[in-house]
Amino acid sequence: MAIVRVALDARSYDIVIEQGALDRAGSWLAGYARKGRLVVVTDAHVAAAQLPRLEASLRGAGVAVEPVILPPGEQTKSWRHLEELLDALLALEIERGDHVVALGGGVIGDLVGFAASILKRGCHFIQVPTTLLAQVDSSVGGKTAINARAGKNLIGSFYQPALVLIDPSTLDTLPVRETRAGYAEVVKYGLIDDPDFFAWCEAEGDKLLAGDAQAREYAIERSVAAKAKIVGEDERETSGRRALLNLGHTFGHALEADTGFSQTLLHGEGVGAGMALAFRYSARLGLCAVEDAERVTAHLRAVGLPYDLASAHVTADGAGLIAHMLHDKKMAAGTLPFLLARGIGRTFLSKDVVLEDVAAFLDEDRAGG
Repeated sequence: MAIVRVALDARSYDIVIEQGALDRAGSWLAGYARKGRLVVVTDAHVAAAQLPRLEASLRGAGVAVEPVILPPGEQTKSWRHLEELLDALLALEIERGDHVVALGGGVIGDLVGFAASILKRGCHFIQVPTTLLAQVDSSVGGKTAINARAGKNLIGSFYQPALVLIDPSTLDTLPVRETRAGYAEVVKYGLIDDPDFFAWCEAEGDKLLAGDAQAREYAIERSVAAKAKIVGEDERETSGRRALLNLGHTFGHALEADTGFSQTLLHGEGVGAGMALAFRYSARLGLCAVEDAERVTAHLRAVGLPYDLASAHVTADGAGLIAHMLHDKKMAAGTLPFLLARGIGRTFLSKDVVLEDVAAFLDEDRAGG
């Protein structure tokens, strides 16, 4: 078992990483159950695979469970399902002192966190992430959101959970594609500022994807420790430090938008392709060695992640992808910051990228040039 602390003064909380934690959740969560009850929000897929384990543990600890089950998929991060969730929580008479449990992947975690941030001007919530992507990234740091027609995660808030409880064994029921998509976020931490961790990914990433428990736990702990440190330094992305966590996301969100935020391209797959594009664009600008960009692309290709526009099933040209980027929530005074790299483990925020040049690069990259 490992415990990583997110240090945010009064908003500080622990990330608990423990194999089989879901079966011992009662010991971790019983103290958060006011009046002996917890509301657990999940989706239909996770409800079938994981909810019985959580319910059995909580009931064994004397905690009654009120499940709220939503549809699976990215489309659930919407106004419609936010309203549905809020109505359900109000019907269950959730009070400001109550804790709502988010059991699921990034969609459920983001939606429940946002609902908790606005319900009665703020109740509490607990993250119990069940996908690799959520375990290493979205459950930590307090970014909550829903999507809008204009783009992804455009409506939301910074709102920290009270606890993050991670059980790597939940990955046993995850489709291989979902695990691989989450692995892109693991690789991201190495590319940001930890070249030794990227080298570990190159050497040991196959073990993680094959289900090796030790490799999983090591990658999860190392990833959340890296994110907790950055969040502790820059909770609301004001200094620029936290912005480094968006590596691959500006490109990736545009790729997701082009594919309709659908199963055609999962979020982690978009991030993977986006990181490869960011490194190749950095090499094109002469910022990093071509060999570094090729190394990133080679690793993503080797593990089966998208690494270019074709493998991401993107049909738009460069101008079309730039049009998607213009809806990015990071736009400021008409400028879109980009995460670029001076090498592996040397990511930085650039605010002087010329979007027309990015469009030309994307067209050249599609053509293989």
